[in-house]
Amino acid sequence: MKPDTTRMIRVDQAGEFGATRIYAGQLAVMGDRAPHSAEITAMAEQEAGHRAKFDALMARRGVRPTILHPIWSTAGYALGAATALIGPEAAMACTAAVEEEIDRHYSQQLDELEESGSDPELAAMIAEFREDEREHRETALAAGAEKAPAYPLLSGAIRLGCRVAIKLAERV
Repeated sequence: MKPDTTRMIRVDQAGEFGATRIYAGQLAVMGDRAPHSAEITAMAEQEAGHRAKFDALMARRGVRPTILHPIWSTAGYALGAATALIGPEAAMACTAAVEEEIDRHYSQQLDELEESGSDPELAAMIAEFREDEREHRETALAAGAEKAPAYPLLSGAIRLGCRVAIKLAERV
């Protein structure tokens, strides 16, 4: 069965948009002198690049964005700001949790695309971005993500939220 690449592009663009909003919220609270702000800024710039590539692909292929963009904008920013208010390790825990789910999500998409061989351009983008997301997760863990207060609970809640957001953005 051929994968629904329109759905894949829509949800992936929404995810990259959400990531930029999370980092914007974190940086708004932490500023540029807080621990890990340089790492967050670098990851935010990379996510913005991912989003720009998905935006261009959507325009070229006529894929509509999710109608949930306003919600993702607010929710992403709020999540970023809230985790930064808890502390730098919680901000990193947020990144680690989000990137763990995105790695899983991108891996599932790659499996579908490789099995069908239907969209090498999209597969190449996802493979490239997945590696970046894995680096972000490793950066967050190295920066003390697991030292965040109530890390298992925080990480689990964020991962669950990501899974719900993915399912919604695929459909709406």
